[in-house]
Amino acid sequence: MNPSRFFDGLYISFWIPAAVLTAALAIKLPSIIKLWKDPLLRAVGGLLVLACGVFVFAAPPTIAWTNRVTGVPNISAPLVYSLITAFCGSCLLLITAWRNGISDRSRTTRRATRWVVSVYSGVIVTLWVLFALADAPVERVRDLDTYYATTAFMREEIVLYLLAHTVACLITYRLIRNWIRTDGLDMWLRSGLKFLGIGYAMNLIYDASKITAVVARWTGHDLDWLSTALSPPVACLAAILIAVGFILPHAGQYLHRRARTRLSHWRLRPLYLLTRTVTGGRVPFKLRATPELRLTRRETFIRDALLHLARYIDEDLERRAYDAAAGLGREPGRARPLAQVVAIQDAVEAKRRARKDDADAPLGSPDIEDLLEGIEAVSRALRHTDDIRTVRERAAAAAESVPAP
Repeated sequence: MNPSRFFDGLYISFWIPAAVLTAALAIKLPSIIKLWKDPLLRAVGGLLVLACGVFVFAAPPTIAWTNRVTGVPNISAPLVYSLITAFCGSCLLLITAWRNGISDRSRTTRRATRWVVSVYSGVIVTLWVLFALADAPVERVRDLDTYYATTAFMREEIVLYLLAHTVACLITYRLIRNWIRTDGLDMWLRSGLKFLGIGYAMNLIYDASKITAVVARWTGHDLDWLSTALSPPVACLAAILIAVGFILPHAGQYLHRRARTRLSHWRLRPLYLLTRTVTGGRVPFKLRATPELRLTRRETFIRDALLHLARYIDEDLERRAYDAAAGLGREPGRARPLAQVVAIQDAVEAKRRARKDDADAPLGSPDIEDLLEGIEAVSRALRHTDDIRTVRERAAAAAESVPAP
């Protein structure tokens, strides 16, 4: 078996991770623009831009185009190496700030930040100096690392960028692994960190395959397939996993909030339909209204209707209904909403009779603060029609059993 043929079959276009990273940037972009003063969000945006740049400029067509436009053979090498190095430094800075909190300005954090910026900036400058000193006249689009592995100055350049990438991935992977083990993390954040950890672990596989292929050239062996066939799909998968790791905490929390909002809106529907019979109106429909705004409007409509209905609520009936529900074995968390449903339905009928008789005889002014706070539980209880019927019958029987004064 020829390993190069096997891994050639696993080829992943560099444009796929570039597209995924661009999608991650597009998802983050509204938050970055809205909260531009947040340095952590700006750092995430910069990191995703650098990651996109790596795969755009590392794609073979782009490499050939850059070399042709500039007229310098293999000038794409220091360009791509510089983007990779800048990406590595950005990862270290981001994970440090994300882990410790952007407000952490301790001496250790400042020293680590200065170290990362100075070291990786120096590496980028050195990469260009080495390329200027090297003699690399033959354009290599796919196998430059192994082709020039024994060429003076190009050899040092290749080793330098691989070492910088390996060190950054090792440190970042260790920071992420330690962070995952801490308590109190949000589910989405923990999941995102796991994807990031796997992505950086695959980057280490990329480094190992590249370094092995280069060292093999030094010893007179040919393991170029590790660099040309194995490394590209590994790098693409790593980039996709890292993009998912950055997307998941933001998108997951956003979708979770949206799902909860839509679920609450749906749960309030029974009580909303009941209170519409009180006011005769409805919440105006707005096509462009957000789910949060629709939920707020529905909650406001229901509470306003209950305030109009409050003076018709019979507190004695509510107490009897609560005792009846408790007698059926319902816990207080379920018995209270059932009792409130019975009282609300009775109040709706009382208001309808008062309107029909042109009378206005409220039963009192009960405190409905608990009712206004628990409208979702009351609305959910409205779906249990059998329980409501049973509680109502028992409450009526209890009223009849009380001797007249």
